[in-house]
Amino acid sequence: MTTEDPDDRILWSQAAAGSGPAFGVLFDRHAKAVYNHCFRLTASWAAAEDHLQNTFLVAWRKRDRLRLEHDSALPWLLAVATNVVRSERRTFTRRLRLFRKVPVETSVPDHADHVAELVDDQRRMAQLLAAVEELPRNEREALALCVWSGVSYADAAGALGIAEGSVRARVSKAKARLSRKFGPPPVVAAPALSLEDH
Repeated sequence: MTTEDPDDRILWSQAAAGSGPAFGVLFDRHAKAVYNHCFRLTASWAAAEDHLQNTFLVAWRKRDRLRLEHDSALPWLLAVATNVVRSERRTFTRRLRLFRKVPVETSVPDHADHVAELVDDQRRMAQLLAAVEELPRNEREALALCVWSGVSYADAAGALGIAEGSVRARVSKAKARLSRKFGPPPVVAAPALSLEDH
């Protein structure tokens, strides 16, 4: 963003008034961070893409009802993404219960070469995600926002509706638990990913 680029508040106001191009700039500015956040919550490239789209669909639908309280829309977008992932998990769990009642035919899909290259990344992320899933929900959310997505403690506190000290305490507890499980250094950060890498 250059000094001439409008900040998120201006873009959000323009989008709320119906400006698709302003919303497009917000998407371009924050899509990579939201995509990475969704991948880290799901350990799935395909799910991350779906959740990215759903997050911005929710943002578009709520654009005229929300007033940004921070200079950046990113903390709010990451909170929306977290809720989108959580909602999809609940839906998936309900469907899984139904599918378990019916015999499922197992088949191995024919993967494209580029998907095969990502299997190791997804396996490692799945192991980390399994450990993170054992954390209390409040610690998981604070960890995902502050450590994985680089949101400041103050912005995370605003997005989660809690005190900044509480966010710091949750992140510290989460790091300590993961450090005990994986050993030092704690495995809490994932490499920056981009839509182009996929």
